[in-house]
Amino acid sequence: MAQNQSLSTQEVADILHVSKSTIYDLIRKGEIHSYKIGRKVRFTQDDVDAYIARSRHEHSTAPVQRIDTHSTLLTPKETDVPDLIISGQDVVLDILANYLQQEGVNAGRTYLSSFEGLLALYQEKIQAAACHLFDGKECNASFVRSLMPGVPAVLVNLSYRTQGFYVYKGNPRKIKDWEDLRRADISILNRRVGSSSRILLDTQLKALGIPAPQVRGYDRIMSSHLTMAAAIAEGDADLAIGTERVSRQIEDLDFIPLLEERFDLVLRKDSMENPAIIKLLEILSSPVFHREVASFSGNDYRDLGKIIMEV
Repeated sequence: MAQNQSLSTQEVADILHVSKSTIYDLIRKGEIHSYKIGRKVRFTQDDVDAYIARSRHEHSTAPVQRIDTHSTLLTPKETDVPDLIISGQDVVLDILANYLQQEGVNAGRTYLSSFEGLLALYQEKIQAAACHLFDGKECNASFVRSLMPGVPAVLVNLSYRTQGFYVYKGNPRKIKDWEDLRRADISILNRRVGSSSRILLDTQLKALGIPAPQVRGYDRIMSSHLTMAAAIAEGDADLAIGTERVSRQIEDLDFIPLLEERFDLVLRKDSMENPAIIKLLEILSSPVFHREVASFSGNDYRDLGKIIMEV
């Protein structure tokens, strides 16, 4: 096979003997390179070979330390403690951690949900928690107050993102809005407890007076927005909640926008003089960093690096 030949997601899945959903999860984690032609994700043979090589030697180079969490942050070995650990699941945070490494800050990454990240920040096990939680009226602030009681915090904006429904291409079920969750002919996919999508869904169900057990598929849990979107595109269910940007990576998928959420990085106010935090804020405000993240379509970076509020 020619090295520059374009490979589809299914072809790469067949080569690696995994599901398409696993490939989308590898893309989300930045573990396999890909490119897009329109809305179609494509790979080169070099991309696949590089992934296989990294998998065989994954411990040989590790510029950014990943902290294993399993819902609660594990204490790393004393000699491996980073200067700063950033929690959250957006690729922009991975880029930020790499920029910090280049500036001499030993940065670590953990992939907790917004809810779990705020708890870890409250416990001082991490130094920065990405948060996108909507309580029906406002984004993030009420959750910071509740999950970090008595701890003054600063919310620094990362982006604004559109949340909505993933539906199969052409929207054959004619799904429009939250009221469609009442329909007996609609099945959904869900995220685990503590994830922003799960909290958003539960908030809307409560506001509409819809019992969760009444919703078909409420207990079908997926690991990420990307795997959920891939499953909807494969016809495994009719609807799932996620961000618009992820929908642009998947073939055979449409997106129904419902609300704009604010995606913030939460810092403890007493850490603002920490040299690593100062460097983080400098990077977030730098034109070079802005130019790099602007290439990720589907998000609005109009307030990137700005302090939105103190709570």
